[in-house]
Amino acid sequence: MRVFVTGASGWIGRALVPELLDAGHSVVGLARSDEAAGVVTAMGADVLRGDLTDLGVLRTGAENADGAVHLAFGHDFTRIDAAIRTDAAAVDVMTSVLAGKRFVVASGTPMAPGRPSTERDDTVFPGPVAGRADIARAVLESADRGVRASLVRLPRSVHGEGDAHGLIARLVAFGREKGIAAYVGDGTQRWPAVHVLDAAHLFRLALEQAPAGAVLHAVGDEGVRIRDVAEVAGRRLGLPVQSVAAEELGFLGGILALDQPASSGVTQELLGWRPTQPGLLDDLEKGYYG
Repeated sequence: MRVFVTGASGWIGRALVPELLDAGHSVVGLARSDEAAGVVTAMGADVLRGDLTDLGVLRTGAENADGAVHLAFGHDFTRIDAAIRTDAAAVDVMTSVLAGKRFVVASGTPMAPGRPSTERDDTVFPGPVAGRADIARAVLESADRGVRASLVRLPRSVHGEGDAHGLIARLVAFGREKGIAAYVGDGTQRWPAVHVLDAAHLFRLALEQAPAGAVLHAVGDEGVRIRDVAEVAGRRLGLPVQSVAAEELGFLGGILALDQPASSGVTQELLGWRPTQPGLLDDLEKGYYG
């Protein structure tokens, strides 16, 4: 299968592209810069130059592929509304030319008060990223137009060696700057997590096997307590562990304050996917984050 991948040079893309190539697929990766193009080429994939605002380029990439995986998203949280509008337009143009083809799109696990969310829960996001739920619904609705679309909903932490910009990396960076390993409230809030290699494997399985309209969860750890994360980070960095007000952590504090575990039981039963890589706390213990 010839697969068009947005975000091919990003964190998950760097794990997914080799996964696809090793499985015998060919890959065309979207690249918005010379640096990104170099990363894609070094992995053995072809390059299509452009970004998510280049709708004609996205149309070409999707039209000339047998399937597509959409990973790219603008993570500048000072311009999140613009990023959501750009993403909505990108998804719209790709679904318009993918009838009869597979389309796998990254999204996020929802919250279910008092329990782990499952694949059967609606995609709902609080706060400024609420618009991403509309995009997720549009992806699934494209199945009614013949697109073999599926969602892979990712947890708050996609971790592993080399993670420099994820939420855990940002939390550790805050700790270095402030001299504390921080958590919010009593720290019993739970975050789901997955290793980046496990996530990449699920994206490939979704591309190859998922039925149209499938909602999948790339979740390894159902819920890791935020205080446990802070305690491991504090031990690794030699910093005191301390509760802080959510406001001190900016947008990250608002996310850390929420209890949001998630399950992948339906996904594992449907596709036979099993997370096999280390969990979040094990990765923190290895010192990847400092």
